Amino acid sequence: MNMQVQTGVTPPPLPRSLDEMQLPMVMMRDILLKTIFRKSVDRVSTIAQAISLPAPVTQELIDLAREQLLMEATGTLKATASNEMAYQLTDNGRSRAMDALQQSEYYGAMPVPLEVYHEQIRRQSIRNLQITRDHLTASMGHLVLPDDLISTLGPAVSSGRSILLYGPPGNGKSSLSNGIRDALGDKIYVPKAIEYAGQVITVYDPIVHSAAEEQVDDPTALRRAGNRFDHRYVLCERPTVMTGGELTLDMLDLVYNPVARTYQAPLQMKATGGVFIVDDLGRQAEPPQALVNRWIVPLEEGRDILALQSGEKFEVPFDTLVIFSTNFHPNEIFDQAALRRIFFKIKIDGPNQENFLKIFAMVARKKKMPLNEPALVHLLKRKYPTIDNVFANYQPVFLIDQMISICEFEGIPYQMTPELIDRAWANMFVRDEHIVK
Repeated sequence: MNMQVQTGVTPPPLPRSLDEMQLPMVMMRDILLKTIFRKSVDRVSTIAQAISLPAPVTQELIDLAREQLLMEATGTLKATASNEMAYQLTDNGRSRAMDALQQSEYYGAMPVPLEVYHEQIRRQSIRNLQITRDHLTASMGHLVLPDDLISTLGPAVSSGRSILLYGPPGNGKSSLSNGIRDALGDKIYVPKAIEYAGQVITVYDPIVHSAAEEQVDDPTALRRAGNRFDHRYVLCERPTVMTGGELTLDMLDLVYNPVARTYQAPLQMKATGGVFIVDDLGRQAEPPQALVNRWIVPLEEGRDILALQSGEKFEVPFDTLVIFSTNFHPNEIFDQAALRRIFFKIKIDGPNQENFLKIFAMVARKKKMPLNEPALVHLLKRKYPTIDNVFANYQPVFLIDQMISICEFEGIPYQMTPELIDRAWANMFVRDEHIVK
C-alpha cells in the first residue's frame, strides 16, 4: 500500500532567460549544437524538448548560435499548428558540434548547476517529511510485527537519520526496510544531470528512479499548471537504492566514462531525497567498519565529498535515510565511535509463538494450504523443541512451500499432515556431521 504523505514539495522554477541558467554560455551553446547534430531536430519546439528548456530560452540560445554563424534558418516554415521556422547547423556549426563531441559525448537535457541543485534538495528534503503512525502501519500492513516495533521505528523514519536494523537472519529486516520506503509515499524532482566546474554528472537513472505519470494540461483551460516546472528535472517517487554483499567502496564514488568523458552519480547520490539500504552488512568484501567510516561525514554533516578525475574535490548535499541491516551483533562489526554515528539501533527478533502462528495462518491462506490442527500441534510440540523453540519469520513460508512441492509431486491435493511437516522440516536445516572425503 502506498500512502501519500502530503509534504507540498515546491517544484523547481522554470528558467526565464539564459542569464538565469547560471551555466557557462559556451557549454550551453555546445550542448545545443551537439543535440541538434545527434538528434536531427530543427524546430524550436522539438529542440526545446530535446534540451529540456522552455521555448523562449531555447530561442535565445538559437539566436546566440546564429550570431556566431553556427546555425541558420532554412527559410521554410514547418507545417505545424504554429508554422514554426526550421533551423539547421551551418558547416561551421557541424564542425563545432563534432569538436565538442570529442571533448564530451554528453548532449540532450541541459544540466542543472550544482548550487541550483542544492536549493531544490532543501525544498524537498527527506527531513521535511512527517511520517505518522497511520502511514507507517499502513505500509507495514502485510507484516506481523511486535506491538512496540512501530513505536520504535516511527521516530527513526521521521528523523531522516541513519538506522541500524540487527538481529538473527530470516526475520524480515529487508521487508521492514521496504516498508519504510513505501511509507515515504510522496514525489520529488530528480535532475537529469548536474554541472560542476564545467563537468556534467548524470543523476537520473530509470533503473533507480520511478518517474511519475505526467499531468497533461487541458488545451482548453485558461491556465495550464500541470507541467509548470523546470523540465531538466524528472518528477519521481522518492528513490530507493538497495545494495547487499556486492557493495564496495568504489561504488560510492563518481563513475567516470573515459569514452564519453562524462560522469555518473554514485549510488548514494542517486538515492538523494529517498532511502539507501545496505542489506546484509558484514557480507561485503569491505569490512563493515570501513563502509561506515565512508559514511561518517555524510551522516553527521548532511554533505558528501566527491572527486573529479583531476583530483578536485567538491561537496554535494547528502539528504538520504540510510538503513543498515545486519545479522551480526553491532559490537562484533563496529567500534563504539562508529556506532555513535548511527542514530537509531533497533533489534529485530524472531516472532513469539503467537505471532508465528499468525504468520503461518496468513501464509497458508495466501497459498491456499488448508490448516490442520494435528499437524500444527506436531510442529509446535515435536519439532520446535529440538531447536529450543526459536521461531523465525521465514519459516512459515519455507515449510508451506515445501509441503506444496511434495503435494504437487505426489499428485495429491494441498494438505498439511505430521508426515509432511517432518519432510518439510528435514529440508530447513542441515544436520551437523562429518563427511568423509
